Amino acid sequence: MTPALDERDRIRAAMDRILAGTPEHSSGALTVVALATEAGVPRNALTQRHLDLKVEFYDKVRARGELPDSEKRLRQQIVKLKELRETDKAEITRLQTDLEALVRVVHQLTLENRQLRTELTAPDTRVRVLPTQPRPTS
Repeated sequence: MTPALDERDRIRAAMDRILAGTPEHSSGALTVVALATEAGVPRNALTQRHLDLKVEFYDKVRARGELPDSEKRLRQQIVKLKELRETDKAEITRLQTDLEALVRVVHQLTLENRQLRTELTAPDTRVRVLPTQPRPTS
């Protein structure tokens, strides 16, 4: 598919409208998708054929002291992921502590079980004195 002859001009005009805050055909978001929609071109026109215009758009956005919307979303996601990582780190530490305690308990129970089995298999040579009941006196 060959691009329209005026495609670059339409992209530049759309870029100017979005950066001026007067979009006509898109939401005006600072994204390649909004730029493509505003210019009336497919998104791949900016991601494959006119990469220089995509870079130029993002450079202009940054020059104005703003961040592209995609970068804002990624930064928000990074913050959430860092928070999740800290939560997971605390959970892992707690689980490791629990695991160590459980291993100690299993070890103790294993020793007790072994001792009881040994006692059960050993012959009982002890003599036991049974309690006696006092005889009633008449």
